[in-house]
Amino acid sequence: MGTSVQVTPLSGAYGEGPLCYLLAVDGFRFLLDCGWTDLCDPSHLQPLAKVAPTIDAVLLSHADIMHLGALPYAMKHLGLSAPVYATEPVFRLGILTLYDYFISRRQVSDFDLFTLDDIDAAFQNVVRLKYSQNHLLNDKGEGIVIAPHVAGHDLGGTVWKITKDGEDVVYAVDFNHRKERHLNGTALGSFVRPAVLITDAYNALNNHVYKRQQDQDFIDALVKILAGGGSVLLPIDTAGRVLEILLILEQYWSQRHLIYPIYFLTNVSTSTVDYVKSFLEWMNDSISKSFEHTRDNAFLLKCVTQIINKDELEKLGDAPKVVLASMASLEVGFSHDIFVDMANEAKNLVLFTEKGQFGTLARMLQVDPPPKAVKVTMSKRIPLVGDELKAYEEEQERIKKEEALKASQNKEEEMKASLGSNAKASDPMVIDASTSRKPSNAGSQFGGNVDILIDGFVPPSSSVAPMFPFFENTSEWDDFGEVINPEDYLMKQEEMDNTLMPGAGDGMDSMLDEGSARLLLDSTPSKVISNEMTVQVKCSLAYMDFEGRSDGRSVKSVIAHVAPLKLVLVHGSAEATEHLKMHCSKNSDLHVYAPQIEETIDVTSDLCAYKVQLSEKLMSNVISKKLGEHEIAWVDAEVGKADDKLTLLPPSSTPAAHKSVLVGDLKLADFKQFLANKGLQVEFAGGALRCGEYITLRKIGDAGQKGSTGSQQIVIEGPLCEDYYKILDWM
Repeated sequence: MGTSVQVTPLSGAYGEGPLCYLLAVDGFRFLLDCGWTDLCDPSHLQPLAKVAPTIDAVLLSHADIMHLGALPYAMKHLGLSAPVYATEPVFRLGILTLYDYFISRRQVSDFDLFTLDDIDAAFQNVVRLKYSQNHLLNDKGEGIVIAPHVAGHDLGGTVWKITKDGEDVVYAVDFNHRKERHLNGTALGSFVRPAVLITDAYNALNNHVYKRQQDQDFIDALVKILAGGGSVLLPIDTAGRVLEILLILEQYWSQRHLIYPIYFLTNVSTSTVDYVKSFLEWMNDSISKSFEHTRDNAFLLKCVTQIINKDELEKLGDAPKVVLASMASLEVGFSHDIFVDMANEAKNLVLFTEKGQFGTLARMLQVDPPPKAVKVTMSKRIPLVGDELKAYEEEQERIKKEEALKASQNKEEEMKASLGSNAKASDPMVIDASTSRKPSNAGSQFGGNVDILIDGFVPPSSSVAPMFPFFENTSEWDDFGEVINPEDYLMKQEEMDNTLMPGAGDGMDSMLDEGSARLLLDSTPSKVISNEMTVQVKCSLAYMDFEGRSDGRSVKSVIAHVAPLKLVLVHGSAEATEHLKMHCSKNSDLHVYAPQIEETIDVTSDLCAYKVQLSEKLMSNVISKKLGEHEIAWVDAEVGKADDKLTLLPPSSTPAAHKSVLVGDLKLADFKQFLANKGLQVEFAGGALRCGEYITLRKIGDAGQKGSTGSQQIVIEGPLCEDYYKILDWM
């Protein structure tokens, strides 16, 4: 039977929540994305907590909170320990996204769900793949091949193809078929008839306007506000769709020679742009070719200033400006504070470029009509002073004393236990095997294990050796000196990865901006103070869709073109999910599924596929014909069993003769050469092949149409003459 496939949504089904799905392929369990919301509510991860320890591999598709936000928490608290697979941009920009979120939270709360070290640990073992790179899994996943393909939503965004025994399972959420300023369109359209397609219904009810018109309306809205003396706030993500918006602003500001300042404000803004500059090969063809010919990098931003704190904005005061600030939800981060500052001025504009997450301030402001006032919590971290600082220091001193006392008691108990065991030792001369340890990094330079001879007693394992270690030199020598092993001087792959991978200290130096790193390394005792306030929303509010997803019409077209055997719909409102489900069921013969959260559906292929072996006796009689880089042959066989495995054996009786079969696309130019070699006079005329005086050959069919796999035919036109029958026989 076919490959066994089961799908279980853990989040993001019949709703617009974070994306997280369990996919089982012949018992191998994939976690497709590991998303969270900016609210970071652990109760939303209960379905994930039930299965996290059983996950065999994690596939990440995009570098935003909704796709990977829960990864550090799941690895720290939920027992998730599986290897993670992602593209290089998703890996790098995903770390920056989580850094930015963590710093934003720490500035206004005692956030303890995960730390920077937890983020580094979660990404330490990520396997980075290139687009279209086939990666064969081992051990439990033997026979399964995974490959990332272009999604078109954000930089490094991935459509995952999982293949087992010739059957494809495609995971394609948040894809975009349209080419943008820095991204190519999705590669999903190149897949044909996968066994299972898992996709989202997020935009099933929405249809986009023309992109050029949308960009023009976007710029006109900004310029109108700026010309009136107001400022514009664009709440954005850290390193995803903001890149497209930066290029739009850069282009129009340069073309129109606008002088209004633009600020890109996140805790990692300069690091984000620096990394993106090195990812040109992941962008669209025009950016890559432009760099090859002119060496101009599209992300050498001349009109956009990257800043990591609000000091620069405060210098400008009320001067007109455009600020792109994280987070898009307005829950935390610079966007939250700037919104509070701008909201009470009617001349200002807050322009949303994506739908806000449910339950967040951004979503509340996007309703129609918007609220006239909202309650917000303003928080900030201040240093401790006076009695509070004194009480804090006394508490820390007390904790240190308790820890020292506990450590001392533990050491005494270990000594007593070790002396008790030594009293039972009867041999006065012992070589303590427990002290024979692997050489440390320093010891390994001299080679050999450190075996210590103990005379008269066996010391506890925690004690120091009573004599200097003796290193026995076991190296080999030849006429030229000591024989060296080159492998001793090569860095192991793990060490290289650790060197390249930012750690708890190096990570902040290389991945964070100086100001953000200084904030985190500041050990000054501090506290968070908060107060609730009501903000009068007098500024203008607007929403323009720059989410970079295919609209409903395009999604339906792509699904019809891909034509999967079975379709699984996730991540979309209940209304959008039902609409797309009914459309696909009504207009095609697809088996369509739309599971609820924690509902497991079986989408195992209905095809009957078996693995068989080709016996040596059978293959010795096979006559192969060369076809390009491959060889093809007819095989007539009978199915038998050998060593409990299905085997193809030579037929017991002579098989019937096979009819001639045309494999591949017959080129008339090649057939012309063949006929000429047979002595026939041939020439091309009007796209057809004229043979002799009377016969004409034409090629008809639909294989020339893009994406079509239709058959082609050669038509012979002319009277029934000698040449006619000769050509027919040769064909």
